[in-house]
Amino acid sequence: MNILMAHNYYQQAGGEDQVFADESQLLEQYGHHVHRLTMHNDQIDSTPQLKLLGQTIWNWDVYHELRSLIRQHQIQIVHFHNTFPLISPAAYYAAKAEKAVVVQTLHNYRLFCLNALFLRDGKVCEDCLDQPIPWSGIQHSCYRDNQAASAAVATMLTTHRLLQTWQQQVDTYIALTEFARNKLIQGGLPAAKVVIKPNFVDPDPGFGQGEGNYALFVGRLSVEKGIDVLLTAWERLGQKIPLKILGDGALAPQVSDAAEKWLGVEWLGRQPMEQVYALMQSAQFLIFPSKWYEGLPRTLIEAFACGTPVIASNVGTMSSFITPYETGLHFQPGNADDLVTQVEWAISNPQKLAQMRQNARSEFEKRYTSAESYQVLINIYHQSIVKAG
Repeated sequence: MNILMAHNYYQQAGGEDQVFADESQLLEQYGHHVHRLTMHNDQIDSTPQLKLLGQTIWNWDVYHELRSLIRQHQIQIVHFHNTFPLISPAAYYAAKAEKAVVVQTLHNYRLFCLNALFLRDGKVCEDCLDQPIPWSGIQHSCYRDNQAASAAVATMLTTHRLLQTWQQQVDTYIALTEFARNKLIQGGLPAAKVVIKPNFVDPDPGFGQGEGNYALFVGRLSVEKGIDVLLTAWERLGQKIPLKILGDGALAPQVSDAAEKWLGVEWLGRQPMEQVYALMQSAQFLIFPSKWYEGLPRTLIEAFACGTPVIASNVGTMSSFITPYETGLHFQPGNADDLVTQVEWAISNPQKLAQMRQNARSEFEKRYTSAESYQVLINIYHQSIVKAG
């Protein structure tokens, strides 16, 4: 099968970029011809604002380039991961004009929320979910804390709602979880077009024994990831179990200060994946205190692959991904006291924690391997071709 994978890279690398690379490589491993169309948000800084607004709504250069690529390589499927802001929805129309099937993985909630997170002031916010024009997002400057930039994103979303782009130009949407699928349908996407395919991890990092006497956080150091909750909890927990923090981001100064002031908090910054996996295999459990709904973070799947139970906020994806007392524990979102309670339970129940390790690994083997992911993805492609006629 001839497939074109399209992705707009973010300025700060993240999970979506990795999924784009992994799925492209996976398809090639199974003998498919994969071509790539990519753009990078580093271009934004050198693009005049009016031109950027125009490209966000409709990028003619991408439209013509994509049509040419489809003809040149006889592309059957165009699979998009992120089109915002430079690829633009014009790419859907280009694919349709060349009679290629359009598949869009939705890693976040950009179609219904200007910042894509359903998060405002550190709390879940769905004000724009049912607004034809996302006025609330403009009013609160939800995109980059900039009202003009927020208005630009709102203009793009509203324009393509009026054109019915989301309903008519995409053959299949891929949601990462059942929770995300339900939220996307609630926002107005046709239920028949939204299917579920989780992310995967390959190569398999392997099962770990959890022999290290520490908890682990891996991820971006930012507000939506719940770093403030994590640090507040470990101000109390540091004497009971050490915490290792891997990652970097806007809240790095706060994390650095906490590591200097408090016993039991260690900040290791960014680390190569080999080191991340080694630390994850040895950790007693992973802490995932995110405040927003999330897509399906690789970190969660990697933890299960290592057999590492996860203590996570009970919101969005984490609510269904983790089965309490089977593969991990839940705590109330944003509630450091409840996080402390759950960690104390975990360290007081080593036998139950050991069983959780086995359960987490079994869940990975059943749902999140590359072989399973390939079968689900190729079935989606075939069904999309049939639906498109």
